[in-house]
Amino acid sequence: MQSIAILNQKGGVGKTTTAVNMGAGLALLDKRVLLIDLDPQANLTYSMGVLAHELEFTVYDLIKGNATFEDVIVRRDNLDLIPSNLILSGAEIEFSTFAGREFLLKEKLHPIKDYDFIIIDSSPSLGLLTVNALTSVLEVYITLQTEFLPMQGLAKLLETVDIVKKRLNHKLNITGIICTRYDGRKNLHNEVVEKIREHFGNMVFNTIIRDNISLAEAPGFGQTIFEYRPKSRGAEDYQNLTNEILKRG
Repeated sequence: MQSIAILNQKGGVGKTTTAVNMGAGLALLDKRVLLIDLDPQANLTYSMGVLAHELEFTVYDLIKGNATFEDVIVRRDNLDLIPSNLILSGAEIEFSTFAGREFLLKEKLHPIKDYDFIIIDSSPSLGLLTVNALTSVLEVYITLQTEFLPMQGLAKLLETVDIVKKRLNHKLNITGIICTRYDGRKNLHNEVVEKIREHFGNMVFNTIIRDNISLAEAPGFGQTIFEYRPKSRGAEDYQNLTNEILKRG
């Protein structure tokens, strides 16, 4: 079972879009996928067509011990979801007093063995929720928008991953860099991709996610890109990405 946290502390860089459509692409290839929404904004939950504000139980209740895995799971063919909602926004403060607070999510996920992939959409911050994501997985994928400013916070992100690896999860590694929102007509985007490849080498996926209006529209309908526009460039890019993930192994 591959366990992956999709990470970036900056919003709007395609983190949630990548989590949901990467998971959907793998599910279409007959892989059993569990998506976990660890963001209080619940964008992943809404993108899956689940009304977060109407839920009785979410990942918050699972972590706190008020609900079981079966209570919170939303099942959908090969693509299951542990949803989130706004209640999770208080977790940073509430859980900070808990013993072993960095491992709360890991303890709940440890018995789960029925999936080929667990993909966590982490919070766009470097706080306790993100640390819980990093202690629960073996791999980190970083989404990078192909512009100058999104690269500026990268040093702090890498530092956080390195600290968690040294102190809490020795098996953790950054294994994928995904370039997103790319427009090949813009020289800046091409220059940024070149710099990312120079710095990260083979960690950078060959597949680049192009800027595509269908990717922005699909969450509004509670659908993955493969449901909303299966012939779009967005669907093509995410299918190519999932093929590359499986090829890497």
